[in-house]
Amino acid sequence: MQVTVLGRHMEVTDSLKQYATEKFARLEKYFPKEVQVAVTLAVVKKVHHFAEAVIKSNGLLMQASEETEEMYSAIDLLVEKIERRARRYKEKLVDHKHHTNKTGDVAMAATASSPEDAIPQIIKTKRFDLKPMSPEEAVMQMELLDKEFFIFSNARSGSISVIYKRKDGNVGLIEPSA
Repeated sequence: MQVTVLGRHMEVTDSLKQYATEKFARLEKYFPKEVQVAVTLAVVKKVHHFAEAVIKSNGLLMQASEETEEMYSAIDLLVEKIERRARRYKEKLVDHKHHTNKTGDVAMAATASSPEDAIPQIIKTKRFDLKPMSPEEAVMQMELLDKEFFIFSNARSGSISVIYKRKDGNVGLIEPSA
């Protein structure tokens, strides 16, 4: 596991780097050998301590962030959050293998110890035609439908794109890369 610790608006001390590296080493059991972890630590107004991590492993991309009043606790909470997600992902893979290997068996009971560890189920499927439109038209359509996001066929690039509302009130655009 290759852990890189960077600081934004702060200088990262050796003890902080070592602490983060040791904490993220706990996650090795959930990922294959080739794992890259980029941890970004930031301080805003000496009160808000942010810890953000991006994990890349064999095409899997996982990202999480935490904010507290103390940097070490932000790192602890971040590692716990990623560990929960990684555990759920690994359980989902194992569960999927059991379903494909045992065709006649009843679905396995959820082994989650708490409600937040439960694996979400797809309960509804919706199909709709994608009309080619510009991102600006998609924003208008999203606002007309009063939705948080809108999927559309981008008339400029010809690919499927997503428009979404950001927490700051602006709009984001997600486009696939070639």
